[in-house]
Amino acid sequence: MGLRLKFNLVLIVVFLAGFAAAGYLSRQLLQDNAREEVLRNARLMMDTALSVRAYTVEQVKPHLDKQLEEVFLPQTVPAYAATETLGHIQKKYRDYGYKEATLNPTNPRDRATDWEADIVQQFRQNADSKELISERVAATGRLLYIAKPIQITNAACLQCHSVPANAPASMIKIYGEANGFGWKHNEIIGAQVVTVPMDIPVRNADRAFKTFMASLAAVFAVVFVVLNLMLSWLIVRPIRRMSQAADKVSTGDFDVPEFADGGRDEVAVLGGAFNRMRRSLEKAMQMIDRGD
Repeated sequence: MGLRLKFNLVLIVVFLAGFAAAGYLSRQLLQDNAREEVLRNARLMMDTALSVRAYTVEQVKPHLDKQLEEVFLPQTVPAYAATETLGHIQKKYRDYGYKEATLNPTNPRDRATDWEADIVQQFRQNADSKELISERVAATGRLLYIAKPIQITNAACLQCHSVPANAPASMIKIYGEANGFGWKHNEIIGAQVVTVPMDIPVRNADRAFKTFMASLAAVFAVVFVVLNLMLSWLIVRPIRRMSQAADKVSTGDFDVPEFADGGRDEVAVLGGAFNRMRRSLEKAMQMIDRGD
């Protein structure tokens, strides 16, 4: 096995190990960054919904409460206001979602689906949990969701949701008496759920990963060629010449020219040592021939 082949085998093994390690770490980092980007988008939507809720309670509802006896205005309901506002975002970004998923809602559109009902049950079983972050696969692809519990902490909410008799007649006229009642104080009746698609950030991460790995492979190919040229020019070629010269000297052919002196590297030192050995061997052979 030649020196060049041994060197290339070691170089390839080292590269493959480094390539695999770099690939694993970079892919993990890019995927984590993609998930963090999606999570930031989801938190932004959740904070927007919470802000709309707070604005409705503080600045809209007080001015419209007096009209509830004559006409029910859904705009005074924080959940309705948040859902409508985020609904405008969904018109442009269809894969983004916001829902006030409720087990027994007044508005049928807020009724929790099976997977949303599971989230609500998780909050009910663990009352100390204030947020749930996870992923699911939908028809449109991977989704990340953030969920927060909807808990009846304000007793004033029970005015419309305890029993139909206490609810405004204008609300009963719109939604009827079948749904949205029987709520209790401090009960978790639903969950705010924000869903954000992961496909685009993940695709971007995969594209960046492939670009990085291709660049890394290209850099290795260039380094591999350059190192082989340097190895051939600086090491293999001089050693091959010394090997050929040693073969001729070993058979008594001293017409081989000496190696040029110069340089301080190991190959130059080896060439100088070979020249001294050649001269010593030539003198020894001459002395033997003269019978000294």
